[in-house]
Amino acid sequence: MTQTSDHPGLSRFQRLSHHLMAACLGVMAIAVFINVVLRYGFGSGVAASEELSRLLFVWMVFIGAAAAYPGGEHMAFTSLAGLLKARPRAFAALTAVIRLLTVCASAMLAWGAWQQVVVGLDSHSVVLGYSSSLLPLPAFLCSLAIGVMALVELIRRTPLDLGHGAEVE
Repeated sequence: MTQTSDHPGLSRFQRLSHHLMAACLGVMAIAVFINVVLRYGFGSGVAASEELSRLLFVWMVFIGAAAAYPGGEHMAFTSLAGLLKARPRAFAALTAVIRLLTVCASAMLAWGAWQQVVVGLDSHSVVLGYSSSLLPLPAFLCSLAIGVMALVELIRRTPLDLGHGAEVE
C-alpha cells in the first residue's frame, strides 16, 4: 500500500519530509527543464541549474533516508530475524544488537559528515556561491535523526517490524 503525504497515519515528521522532498524534486525539475529549453531552443543555458539540482538532490536523498527509517522502509535482511521470531529472547537480543549497530553506524556517519561540514565552511560553490558545507550537512542531520530514532527504539525495546516480508529465501 502506498502512502501519500496526506495520509492521516503519517507522523508530522514524515509529512514534513514528504513535502520537503516534493519541493526539492519540483525545483529540480523546473530548473532542469528551463535549462534544457534554453540550451536547445536558444543556444544558452543557466549555469546555476546544475549546481542547484545537485544540491537539492543530495538534500532530497538524505531527507528521504531519514523519513524512511520510522516506517521500516530501509533495506532489511530479515531471514535470521524471521527464523528467531518464534524464540522471543533470541529475537529480543537480535533486535537490541541491530539497534546498537544502527546507532553506532549513525554515529560514525555523523562524525564523518560533521568533519566534511567543517572543511566545507571555508569554500563556496563556483556558480551560486553557497557554502560547500551545505552538501555534507544533510548526511549529518540524517544520521543524527536515524541515530536518535534507533536509540529511542532501543530504550523502549521496540520489536523489529517484520511485516514487510519476513520470508526465508
